[in-house]
Amino acid sequence: MPKKDLLSQIFVKPQKKKSKPKRYIPYGKYLYFIFLVVSISAFFMLPVSANNIWTRAGEIMQDVYTQILAISTIAGIVTASIALLLMNFSKNGRTVDESRAWLKRIIISWAILNSLGLIMAYIVPFFTDGRWNP
Repeated sequence: MPKKDLLSQIFVKPQKKKSKPKRYIPYGKYLYFIFLVVSISAFFMLPVSANNIWTRAGEIMQDVYTQILAISTIAGIVTASIALLLMNFSKNGRTVDESRAWLKRIIISWAILNSLGLIMAYIVPFFTDGRWNP
């Protein structure tokens, strides 16, 4: 018997420390609360300067169109200059024909984009309130 006690003392299994149970954090409740706060705060905001949604939408569309027109003009100039360089300095007839066709496409698309601006700026005001107002 004493040997067993001696062996049991030598080969003692380490006892696990009693750990505290993990604390449960309800992430769903927190996210739902944040969602509610953001949603309800939208009700308390006052309109700043827009008369109505259509005037603000018109301003945004005008700004976007101006940006698109500026980018398309720059892109058209660069691609047209490349097409002209290929047309003038190429010794291959096929390359000249293709660059001439691309130059026509570039000019036509640029003219269409500019004519849309012309329509929006000068012709649409004649049709305010859905009626012809000359």
